Amino acid sequence: MSDRLGELLVRENLINLSQLKDAQAQQRKTGDRLAYTLTKLGMVGERELTTFLSKHYGVPSINLEEFQIDDAVIKLIPRDLAHRHQVLPVNRAGSSLIVAMSDPSNLTAIDDVKFHTGYNVEVVVASEEAIRDAIGRYYDESATYQEIIEGFNPEDVEVAEQEAEANVVDLEKSSEEAPVVRLVNLILVDAIKKNASDIHIEPYEKSFRVRYRVDGVLYEIMNPPLKLKNAITSRMKIMAQLDIAERRLPQDGRIKIKLGGGREMDFRVSVLPTLFGEKIVMRLLDKSNLQLDMTKLGFEQSQIDVFKEAIYKPYGMVLVTGPTGSGKTTTLYSALADLNKTSENISTAEDPVEFNLAGINQCQMHDSIGLNFAAALRSFLRQDPDIIMVGEIRDFETAEIAVKAALTGHLVLSTLHTNDAPSTVSRLLNMGVEPFLVTASVNAIVAQRLARRVCKECSEPTSVDPQALIDLGMKPEQAKAAKLMKGNGCRNCNETGYKGRVALYEVMPMSDELKDLVLQGVSTVELKREAINLGMKTLRQAALSKLGEGMTSVSEVVRCSVGD
Repeated sequence: MSDRLGELLVRENLINLSQLKDAQAQQRKTGDRLAYTLTKLGMVGERELTTFLSKHYGVPSINLEEFQIDDAVIKLIPRDLAHRHQVLPVNRAGSSLIVAMSDPSNLTAIDDVKFHTGYNVEVVVASEEAIRDAIGRYYDESATYQEIIEGFNPEDVEVAEQEAEANVVDLEKSSEEAPVVRLVNLILVDAIKKNASDIHIEPYEKSFRVRYRVDGVLYEIMNPPLKLKNAITSRMKIMAQLDIAERRLPQDGRIKIKLGGGREMDFRVSVLPTLFGEKIVMRLLDKSNLQLDMTKLGFEQSQIDVFKEAIYKPYGMVLVTGPTGSGKTTTLYSALADLNKTSENISTAEDPVEFNLAGINQCQMHDSIGLNFAAALRSFLRQDPDIIMVGEIRDFETAEIAVKAALTGHLVLSTLHTNDAPSTVSRLLNMGVEPFLVTASVNAIVAQRLARRVCKECSEPTSVDPQALIDLGMKPEQAKAAKLMKGNGCRNCNETGYKGRVALYEVMPMSDELKDLVLQGVSTVELKREAINLGMKTLRQAALSKLGEGMTSVSEVVRCSVGD
């Protein structure tokens, strides 16, 4: 149906041929249906698509958000069948069952529903995204955390004494108990559904909790019984292929989960021994959501121009700075995607390799065997490189080799952990890099943060005292013209008022004036002042721009940036 639907939408001028090709390319990567891909990419609205399908197939449309379905009706179609065909039972009338589908022409799905239920099937049309949400609401949540816990006998799990050695056999047995397996699977799948970026599983003296980081903020999700602590931890470690007997040292691993439609999700697992057990943090890596188009990251046009000018130079260093989880890797990957041509030899040293990029030689670091950033860099320089990416400059040795590479005809991209762009220069100097090497090698420095976006579904205009905006750093004329929005909270954003994030950028090109100041040994404050005079937009100014456009809120501006 995908090809046929694409042709119909082009014929009706709802999308153009170029958009169809882009959507089909994305569809091949994710394995999703074309209709779902088109709405996800924003090429056609859900309501617009539903209206078109309804008219084309001559069947009624339905808004599933406004419709409450009876539990007895839901039970007529098994969960796996609903997932497989993306169908949802809506109502029952005599010998007929009304079923919501995104593809009314899918006769296989209709026949399967008839066979399983014994009812005649009447089709109504809804968008695939609405059907997915409804299936998640009515089916997946039926296997709730509470039901899983009730099926588990806590006495089956022995809690090891603080100093006692763990019994590996007992841990393996308890971790394979069906309720523990179901609970761990629920934690992982629920995190994917909620678009979490990290999962934190934390043991304390008298409690055990699971938190998700959604759009940069941690939320407590559940508190499993303390007696399940070892079983859950062991299950996670087995899935990540870690040593479950080793409970005194940190360990790192990876879990790969296959989802429907050929989609895969990677979980980067870090285990850290704490006072009351092992804390597990998992970073979710979804390649299908990796944004490689830098024009959509949050750069303003003037910043993109400066950034592109820096990465298009044949040699030199471009540094991206910010705390963990601020989107530095995504920015670097988008730069590499832009630079990735057959004529360029690109090598990256990463710890860990988060996403696989076709046409780029990616190298995973292994400190335990001596393969660190410095060793990888040395090797790269013997591999006839054009462009090198170093995951992070952590020490003088790595910094020294990266600078030398940048000075000998190579483009070097890397990250550092600093608060803003001007302080990156001080960080390099503190590592031991000479000022004249910094000025000769660095093309530009980019600092970034991620601010939460106001949810589009429940946003509405709001007002703030203009003086408060001026106190934050807005110019009076900007404060008057600002169009502020706030999210009231809805199902789409889990009642938070925020959905998704936007990047804030501070781009500082190393101009001749700044290079002179670095050689004179001026302070970071003076360097920043001169950069602003030369036109640099700070993180606070970038945040205020996004606030004035209604993208984010005052509280996010304060959370993500400091006053200049």
